[in-house]
Amino acid sequence: MSATEIDTRARETEIDAIKQVVAVVEHAQNNELPDEFLGLFRPDAIWTTGGGKRLFGLDEISAFTRQVLPGGMQGLTVAFELEHVLFIRPDVAAVKVRQIYQTPDGPDVGTPLWVMAKEDGQWRLTACQNTGVPDEEAGSQNRPVFGSGA
Repeated sequence: MSATEIDTRARETEIDAIKQVVAVVEHAQNNELPDEFLGLFRPDAIWTTGGGKRLFGLDEISAFTRQVLPGGMQGLTVAFELEHVLFIRPDVAAVKVRQIYQTPDGPDVGTPLWVMAKEDGQWRLTACQNTGVPDEEAGSQNRPVFGSGA
């Protein structure tokens, strides 16, 4: 077995682990589970909502999430698709995700970028930017508040 084969296998294993984080975000949002969502972050994480609200540190992210997530998914669902992973280092990755909310007015698409760091064997959300995609698809103007950060 060559070093390239080992590197490829290791990379695939890391991508699978990152996909699991994406799946947990989806599950936590659809089921309005703030603790599950917040458990994915580093304590010093940065989060910018789709509406541009900047949140610094887990305390601010937690306060915002606990305010908007309970009840925020009423009548909605969201799906996340992993689009691309760029390994900046073996333990740091830029993760591009496609976020599709199904709203009563039709789909609403976002394109988050999550910088993730692997610590103690777990991938953690570290620096994240949630961005809407205007006019890409027939999107709703009523993006959920925790998606837009109104």
